[in-house]
Amino acid sequence: MARQTLTKVTLLGSYPALPIAANAADVAFVAADVTNKEQIVPGGNDLIVVWNTHATNPYTVTFNSVADDKNRTGDITAYSIGAGEIAMFGPFKQTGWMQTDGKMYMEASNAAIKYAVIALP
Repeated sequence: MARQTLTKVTLLGSYPALPIAANAADVAFVAADVTNKEQIVPGGNDLIVVWNTHATNPYTVTFNSVADDKNRTGDITAYSIGAGEIAMFGPFKQTGWMQTDGKMYMEASNAAIKYAVIALP
């Protein structure tokens, strides 16, 4: 199966159109697909918010890097997020993170992990 492609949230900014419509500033979290994993189309300014919604168990998240122009890699491997905790990663640049298919890969150890991807201005 194909990886689940996560949709980015765009911030309203300093001067949003007024009045702000209901739900316009909401952030929707998407549950991890432990079998197929996740991906985003990296824009070079992506902040990824990861929430462990489980009441008692910690779970992990991994972000897969690729060699950059200096041949360096830097996977974020099995980062543990405690029960009920939220962690933020990024902003991720394309260099060092964008795979050969133009996507950035991530994976979680349990579906209690939920993602929100925010494209920063």
